[in-house]
Amino acid sequence: MTLHRRAVLSGILGSAATLGMPRIAFAADEVQRVDSLISRMTIEEKAGQMTCLADAFRPFNPPNPQAGIQGEKRLSEEIRKGRVGCLFNGIGVAGARRAQELAVKESRLGIPLLFAGDVIHGLKTIFPVPLAEASAFDPDLAERSARAMAEEATAAGLHLTFAPMADVARDQRWGRVVEGAGEDVTLTALLTAARVRGFQGKDLRRADSLLACPKHFAAYGAVAGGLEYGSVDISEETLRETHLPPFTAAFAAGALTTMASFNEINGVPATADRALLTDILRGEMAFRGFVFSDYTADEELIAHGYAEDERDAARLAVLAGVDMSMQSGLYVRYLPELVRSGAVPMGTIDVAVRRILYVKMALGLFDDPWRSLDEEAERTRIFTPQRRELAREIAGRSIVLLKNSGVLPIDPDQRPNIALIGPFGEDRDNLYGPWAFYGDPGKGVDIASGLRAALPGDATLTVEPGCGISEDIEGGIARAVAAARSCDVALLAIGESQTMSGEAQSRTTIEIPAVQQALADAVAATGKPVVVLLRHGRALALHDGVANAQAILATWFLGSEAGHAVADVLFGKVNPSGKLPVSFPWESGQEPFFYDRKATGRPVVDNRTEYRARYTTTDNSARFPFGHGLSYSDFVLADLKLSDAALRWGAAVEVSAKITNKGSCRGSEVVQLYMRDRVASRTRPIRELKGIERVTLDPGQSRTVHFRIARKDLEFVGSGNRRIAEPGLFDIWLGQSSVGGLHTQIELYAPAPSS
Repeated sequence: MTLHRRAVLSGILGSAATLGMPRIAFAADEVQRVDSLISRMTIEEKAGQMTCLADAFRPFNPPNPQAGIQGEKRLSEEIRKGRVGCLFNGIGVAGARRAQELAVKESRLGIPLLFAGDVIHGLKTIFPVPLAEASAFDPDLAERSARAMAEEATAAGLHLTFAPMADVARDQRWGRVVEGAGEDVTLTALLTAARVRGFQGKDLRRADSLLACPKHFAAYGAVAGGLEYGSVDISEETLRETHLPPFTAAFAAGALTTMASFNEINGVPATADRALLTDILRGEMAFRGFVFSDYTADEELIAHGYAEDERDAARLAVLAGVDMSMQSGLYVRYLPELVRSGAVPMGTIDVAVRRILYVKMALGLFDDPWRSLDEEAERTRIFTPQRRELAREIAGRSIVLLKNSGVLPIDPDQRPNIALIGPFGEDRDNLYGPWAFYGDPGKGVDIASGLRAALPGDATLTVEPGCGISEDIEGGIARAVAAARSCDVALLAIGESQTMSGEAQSRTTIEIPAVQQALADAVAATGKPVVVLLRHGRALALHDGVANAQAILATWFLGSEAGHAVADVLFGKVNPSGKLPVSFPWESGQEPFFYDRKATGRPVVDNRTEYRARYTTTDNSARFPFGHGLSYSDFVLADLKLSDAALRWGAAVEVSAKITNKGSCRGSEVVQLYMRDRVASRTRPIRELKGIERVTLDPGQSRTVHFRIARKDLEFVGSGNRRIAEPGLFDIWLGQSSVGGLHTQIELYAPAPSS
């Protein structure tokens, strides 16, 4: 069964070595070439290869602070001296060629530069934010979008992207939830691997191959209270079971770089954590590429209270295993003296430089330093109609129908009178979402434009903002209410601005801004049917006029083709099939909230709540659970079967069920396999996603879905940080979300005693 229809994570949670992680293999003459270079390099030139600086030849540095930015003249001199190995966040072939000419033709050893950038969900063609795309529950789709991004980024003169984000986000207050695949380790691992494959393609030396840099290593998604750059206190079991597996999947897919995270883990900042970056990453996970620091993260060891000064910070970072320092300039300033004083062994430097040069060799830069610097590609491969069509398809697939009391889809042939109300109706400033700073403002399709393009000429569309994102508009709510009273259906375009999500955008409450909530309540009071079009980069706690609307669509930040995609779903051209990659809580105060939580010794059972693990002021569940998403079709699961209720130690069991489309239109459903270990030597989550299968069916059509369960799928991290499976009873669910579903059990038998 092909990957776009079914993805089962069997084995992907193991070590990279067991997955056959690619090694960087070179011919003898290539190895000799690298060795020869290292033998001829001064310590200053070695430190230069380990230095990544903002690109002054084509400057474009947001959203990072402007600390340490150099002008083109000064940066040119640094390149000539061999004191720079990588430039980042500039785009454009002409500027890159100027910089590469300096490195190849005017520096002593002629080592080419590596050009990197934050291409997170698009360069000029902006695709849905990664969290939105994760809603498709489709690795094939993620791979296709990453491939398209790579083709554009390399046409603009880039070799590497600081993506995908492999962090499992456990608290929706954290702003960078938007940048990843959500709260679940299995889905995150599947999509991270798919994005690596898409970015890099089948051959790293091709001009359209974009090297991936999965980030942030590690446990950034577990920061306390969802506070950006915060601390992480975590058990070894949770670190290895929840936060490392997506990186294992990324490295198995071929990623040759990674980025250390900003956060500390159990008192040690990741940038200075040798146990993390060397013992675990290099040793246990067998990673053979090189490690970036995050932006000035080595320098920030001082503010952490972990390093005495800049010199000490550089020493700690390089000894921990950070190969390339980003933007601080600490390596090029302090490594030469640190080596001469004996504080850092030359062997440590040589290993780091060798890793960097091998990656440049793997990209083919030594043979062709001008790869991905083609003016013709820049003219013809960026923001093409084909890429915009793909962006529209992915945006439509990313929308999640959270609720529908029958008001959707709207039939445009009935010439409906529609009121589009809310600050995002005609807004183009918040279509792209965070981390899309290369996108051209004004080229995205807003909701009103998308609706007008889809509606017949004699349909009526009235647009009223009602309010701003966080501020009142004089008379705005009154005009919006009047429009709602005169319409057949009111579309309420509300939610977060794109500056409310992303890096450094942690929030104490994850709710609709108060002024927009007041607008929603006023429109709801008219009694007219209301369809909420949420714009957001995280799960939200919804209330009153929003939560009680007749229909709710999670439309996230959908990118260049947002308006067309929303219209496609509203009018039934696209049957929604998205599923939530994050749990929507009832209240902000439930965070951190995720579906695969522990039961506790006093779980809520049969609605009994006395002295139970619950909040007294809200429901203890999710308003909309992980994996939830409705369709215009009616999908029914039945006939759950096991090939055997007993799972032998070295065998496998097949789980199957029949899914039928009992609706009147063609649609797609994602069948989800969940498990629970009933009794174990470490308490286990109430459910864990283990596999997904996407099925597309015509009205009345049925199909049998199949999942294979082996012992490896039942493993967890036990005593001594070993992955183990323990004999016993396991619950199995096949369902359409993380709640409910068809239920059965299997029993894992102990291995037969050896004779």
